[in-house]
Amino acid sequence: MKENPIGIFDSGLGGLTVLKEIAGLLPYENTVYLGDTARVPYGNKSKDTIVRYSFENARFLLRHHIKLLVIACNTASAFALEEIRSALPIPVIGVIEPGAKAATAATRTGRVGIIGTEGTIKSGAYCSAIKALAPDVKTFTQACPLFVPLAEEGWTDNSIAIDTAAAYLAPLKKFGIDTLVLGCTHYPLLKKTIARVMGPGVKLIDSAEAAAQEVRRTLAENDIANSQKSAPSRRFYVTDSPERFIKVGRTFFGKELSDAELAYLEALEYGKEKE
Repeated sequence: MKENPIGIFDSGLGGLTVLKEIAGLLPYENTVYLGDTARVPYGNKSKDTIVRYSFENARFLLRHHIKLLVIACNTASAFALEEIRSALPIPVIGVIEPGAKAATAATRTGRVGIIGTEGTIKSGAYCSAIKALAPDVKTFTQACPLFVPLAEEGWTDNSIAIDTAAAYLAPLKKFGIDTLVLGCTHYPLLKKTIARVMGPGVKLIDSAEAAAQEVRRTLAENDIANSQKSAPSRRFYVTDSPERFIKVGRTFFGKELSDAELAYLEALEYGKEKE
């Protein structure tokens, strides 16, 4: 069990930032990554569709005998985490709860901003998670849909990225936040630009970093951390166009991403994962 891989899924490429943080923090853990590139984005789809897609992704990864599942998609974490967690026989971690914990620990003034896709922002999941941890903290949200294509194009620190960030983040600056949650796994690629626009007085919370810390804690708590100090196995699967995934994915993960296999997902009724 300890040598079994950690499974990670995302709607596409963004979850590679989570995998990168996990690989850096836990360099001996084996991993299997699934990017649902045929059905990206999840942010503009209904809850029922997102839950169904998430269960199909989880079922695929369970066939690889994973010991822990990371839902590295903010939208899927917002809508499907609890249902998947209750159905699967292994620990399941999302990216929202760890990000909310980090934000409440970091804020000094109790004014926290959250940026993400339209789906994540509309779900209110970050606001609810923060309120549950710290009821007195005030939250302010902003959807930033153009950040995803900018990240995938590699336009993360040019004038277009800066102007886009300035337009999106202006309302949050007016609210006087001191902490900003990057509520989409694409957004860490724009961290320098976001920090430049927000200024040095605002602490950025990278949900990918927070999720990796939660993975380490959960492995230790369940005594399933890999004790073998050998080179890890890293397998990558996508539901469409492995070639594009490899090309763009290297921006997120690095040159170690050299191969990806095509995944064929089973259409199923969700909620049957214990059978």
